[in-house]
Amino acid sequence: MINETDSIHERFIRRCFELASKAQGNVAPNPLVGCVIVDEHQKIVSEGYHQAYGGPHAEVNAIKHLPSDIELSQCTVYVSLEPCAHHGKTPPCAELLVASGAKKVVIANLDPHEKVAGKGIALLEAAGIEVISGVLEEEGAHLNRAFFTYHQKQRPYIVLKWAQSLDGYIDIRRVNNEKGVHWITTPECKQLTHSWRAELQAILIGTGTALIDDPSLTVRESAGRNPLRVLIDRSLKVDKNAKIFNSEANTLVYNTVKDGHEDHIEWVKLPFENLRQEMLDDLYERNVISLMIEGGAKTLQNFINANLWDETRLLEGPKYFGSAGVRVTPPQGVLKDHYFYGDNRVMIIHNS
Repeated sequence: MINETDSIHERFIRRCFELASKAQGNVAPNPLVGCVIVDEHQKIVSEGYHQAYGGPHAEVNAIKHLPSDIELSQCTVYVSLEPCAHHGKTPPCAELLVASGAKKVVIANLDPHEKVAGKGIALLEAAGIEVISGVLEEEGAHLNRAFFTYHQKQRPYIVLKWAQSLDGYIDIRRVNNEKGVHWITTPECKQLTHSWRAELQAILIGTGTALIDDPSLTVRESAGRNPLRVLIDRSLKVDKNAKIFNSEANTLVYNTVKDGHEDHIEWVKLPFENLRQEMLDDLYERNVISLMIEGGAKTLQNFINANLWDETRLLEGPKYFGSAGVRVTPPQGVLKDHYFYGDNRVMIIHNS
């Protein structure tokens, strides 16, 4: 039997999730957070969410918009993530809740950040505030899966993405240095994949994809920010006129030749002895919490074989390539979602 109080808490925490998700792609490396303030009659009297990195947090925005004739002490504050307890770009939200007279706070998830990690709740409880936590905890962890992975595994959340034909090929076999994209999915899929790019902080390809497909790796077909473009180019074979070096976004090049910085392009010299881990360590230090691998078969398969992935977004287009194609062996995982986008099938697989 569902407890009525639990049901009420879940309803308002879900609203926190809805608010938080509005800032997808705008707050990293911070988490997505929503806040709802509810009066004693179970009516929402104010809402807020963290809208942009460096801007006011969800609790600040919700309290700011609380009507002047309503006391916070007569309300319940719902928030999707534990209020912060440390000074960063903004003051601690836990201290704000104490100073504003909050008496009850309901939370979905504890914050895994080492500077918070229970300290926010401890501060609230020390001030005599009633705290309920763990409401829809699994849903909240999914919403902030990139943030959680970054702090728990000390690396970005890794999304593998590729398109394949109905017979399982991601490309034809190239001969005589043939270049250009052989499209598998239908044109409307560009909007979907570009919206995915806008949600994530960085996008990675290898030398082969840069030379053959010459992608821009931007969000031309969708609203949002262009991700940081990451190129693995061991010997610096990719020409400076390639689209990945245009001025539309920043580009980071991992190589064995040089370190350097020029306008929006940075070269980072790595030994390549354990490339994937070296690269992920560097991205972690740069506060990159999410990374999409959109490379060719070799790059994708290397991450799969190393079990360095968290989510796979697989698009199946309405084409057959026949026997002359290139394959990627899909990773073993849990199929979390499966739907059609126009004539294309979309499969979302999570690492179990």
